[in-house]
Amino acid sequence: MASNQECLLENGTSSEEEVHHGRTARQLSASALRKKSDPALPNSVQNGHLREWLVNLQVVLLGTKLSVLLPTIPLSIFAVYYGFGKPWIFTLSLLALTLLAERISFLTEQISYFTGPTVGGLLNATFGNATELIIAISALSQGKVALLKYSLLGSVLSNLLLVLGTSLFCGGLANLRREQKFERRQANVNSLLLLLGTFCHTLPMLLQYAGNSAATKDQTLQFSRAISILMLLSYIAFMFFQLWTHRGFFELQQVPEVDGDEDVEEVAEIGFWSGFAWLFAVTAITALLSEYVVGTIEDASKSWGLSFSFLSLILVPILGNAAEHAGSIIFAFKNKLDISLGVSLGSATQVAMFVVPCCVVVAWIMGINMDLNFGLIETVSLALAVITTAFALQDGTSHYVKGLVLIFCYIVIGICFFVFETPVDQTAST
Repeated sequence: MASNQECLLENGTSSEEEVHHGRTARQLSASALRKKSDPALPNSVQNGHLREWLVNLQVVLLGTKLSVLLPTIPLSIFAVYYGFGKPWIFTLSLLALTLLAERISFLTEQISYFTGPTVGGLLNATFGNATELIIAISALSQGKVALLKYSLLGSVLSNLLLVLGTSLFCGGLANLRREQKFERRQANVNSLLLLLGTFCHTLPMLLQYAGNSAATKDQTLQFSRAISILMLLSYIAFMFFQLWTHRGFFELQQVPEVDGDEDVEEVAEIGFWSGFAWLFAVTAITALLSEYVVGTIEDASKSWGLSFSFLSLILVPILGNAAEHAGSIIFAFKNKLDISLGVSLGSATQVAMFVVPCCVVVAWIMGINMDLNFGLIETVSLALAVITTAFALQDGTSHYVKGLVLIFCYIVIGICFFVFETPVDQTAST
């Protein structure tokens, strides 16, 4: 206990503050946009089962400030059924996914109240990037490997540069007279995993310059599949490190509710089995709308005059994780940088070291040739983003200039892919 207190003091945290064992940084971040719903109407129902169902319905559908996007879910299905323009379907489905991604995070958190922090952490590792994984599987099923690669790369870049940069920038401006510190060891571990991911992306890309024969392409594919398995093993080792052997590196300060000044005892709002049922339903709807997004993004690109690479690498990742990104910035304002870093670095690490290699393995099983060669510009952008972020976080302190630099790096990459045209018919060869 003493060593843990010394660690907190070293990183600018009072030893009197409690450590939050039950919720991850991403769950805390997403909770910033949640709101309490009034249970008066459901409680007036006499039938117990019906009353419980209405309470759950109200909590799941209206328990977030993003509930204003709720109409986009039926509107998306309506637009497909009645043959609306594909750009409309793409826009409505993408906005609906913004709400559904936050609700998946909420339902995972509700289940974790019953399972404990360790199993809850594993659930978060599984469903933390559920939207990206579902979109990826949908893209694979349609043979759109180019879209898949761009959306995954965009998720990593947006977390490392845009989300983290905006959090550091806003937090620095809100705490100009107060030095902001964070748990440096957590940032170092995540940065090390991201550097490993960059290493695994760079070598397959360089193989194409070692020869120009068809054999080289096949070697790149086999090499990518082999190191994808190693990446998955390294992520499993990271989860064991995070949840068991070195949990103290990742434990968070107890923080008050966003809309209140006092700590509130946290309890589950819905039951265990109800949470699983709702999680299954929301995931199924997410899968349906992901099919719409993947199937219409090319038409939206042509209709709007925007490059396919810009839409899939910039727009889709930003909206897909808008809820937890906004929460990350809110907690940076409150000088809770450990939560902001847990969201940005944790999400980037999960996508780079779990979702990407998982997609390669799934594509392998499906008979689709997907490798880790994302292209020269794409791989260099990833490497520079990881190196810049690791350099910015190396001293365990933050100020607004660091955030501004990361934001500018993201803008430069965004401009690059705005003018960089990618053929939309790049598909995997079976």
